[in-house]
Amino acid sequence: MNLTRLETIPVVQAVGIRALKVHQFVYERSGGRIGHRMAGTRNLLLRTVGARTGQPRTNALSYARDGSSYVVVASMGGAPRSPSWFHNLRARPEAEIQVGTRRIPVRASFVGADHPDRERLWALVNRHNANRYENYQRLTSRTIPVVVLSPAG
Repeated sequence: MNLTRLETIPVVQAVGIRALKVHQFVYERSGGRIGHRMAGTRNLLLRTVGARTGQPRTNALSYARDGSSYVVVASMGGAPRSPSWFHNLRARPEAEIQVGTRRIPVRASFVGADHPDRERLWALVNRHNANRYENYQRLTSRTIPVVVLSPAG
């Protein structure tokens, strides 16, 4: 059974979602001392402002480095729509990330399907997440967005 098929089993999805929530809880509560690395991937905390609510939102995401920038993918496990953090960044591209214990103000830029660097960035972040994004892309008809978070300033 390949990773895509396994991840479509409802019980695996339920356990996986709970595990991700626990991971984020520990990452936040430890001040970043625990949680930066999990299951062979590097993770950051993305802090945005809700597009509709104006309330602060935090999401733990896998990332890859590209120079001084951080590359993330709005996969939502191959769901038919992008995650809320992606919509929050579209409305307000200024955000903050936490990488381990370090907090960094960032500005998001969006790498569309026709962007000349898309394939390179997709391959980079996919490789850093055990090729899960490639599997997620097979589950959806939308082009999964790539987002570059560059240090502000």
